[in-house]
Amino acid sequence: MKNTATLLISCPDRKGLVAAIANFLYTYNANILHADQHQDDDADLFLMRIEWDLDGFALDMGAFEAAFAPIAERFGMEWKLKLSRQKPRMAIFVSKYDHCLVDLLHRWHTGELACEIPLIIANHDDCRRIAEFYGIPFHVIAVNKDNKAEAEAQQQALLRANQVDLIVLARYMQVLSQDFSSLYRQRIINIHHSFLPAFEGAKPYHRAHARGVKLIGATSHYVTEILDDGPIIEQDVTRISHRETVDDLVQKGRDLERIVLSRAVRWHLDHRVLVYGHKTVVFD
Repeated sequence: MKNTATLLISCPDRKGLVAAIANFLYTYNANILHADQHQDDDADLFLMRIEWDLDGFALDMGAFEAAFAPIAERFGMEWKLKLSRQKPRMAIFVSKYDHCLVDLLHRWHTGELACEIPLIIANHDDCRRIAEFYGIPFHVIAVNKDNKAEAEAQQQALLRANQVDLIVLARYMQVLSQDFSSLYRQRIINIHHSFLPAFEGAKPYHRAHARGVKLIGATSHYVTEILDDGPIIEQDVTRISHRETVDDLVQKGRDLERIVLSRAVRWHLDHRVLVYGHKTVVFD
């Protein structure tokens, strides 16, 4: 694994931005590995992701903020710096369905997801054996309408104790409170079992089948205080025909959920997602 740094930037669009950033990095002998940018003309906004090799980089990373501050202030930048050697710590929330959990753990085990997974939190015991197979602590915290605040307090205590950076809802069938979601703004990723905004709510495949739809999909998004309305990271669809049953739709839907969620998680971990307004840019 290469030792790299990634800079994510958003600011008002102005001439000279790319040159200023590139010249700053060149001053300290940076070898730029990837650079991508996007201009949103409607918002008059410039967004950029730039990654460079830290081998031979002459600036100590502890001094980066002070050195970069004059450029950031001049262009009104919002920015964050990510280091590849600092792996995010990711918690997975799950209920009874295990397909997304199994997929994420397999990808993590094979090195596809650059993170640590210190714990799994569930509101049912069904997936315990999967967590045990991978040697990950598994915590069951039952949630109902009468104990939701207490349950979330227990969850948050576990997250703090394990220094969790990112939460993935792998078909966790509970709605997080506004207080909870605001604590982890843009750090909770959910998979929604339909192509938002169509067929929201319970039993979307049954409703889709009853309507005779020809496409079904899945959506991964950041969680906000508004249910299923957070910035979308990834979506995908598959075609179906009149010959397929509800069970066929459910199976195809689960395949999509696995793929869409894993892509969103990987892109977040690789620092490829920038949120602005109600939208995201996902850099190649």
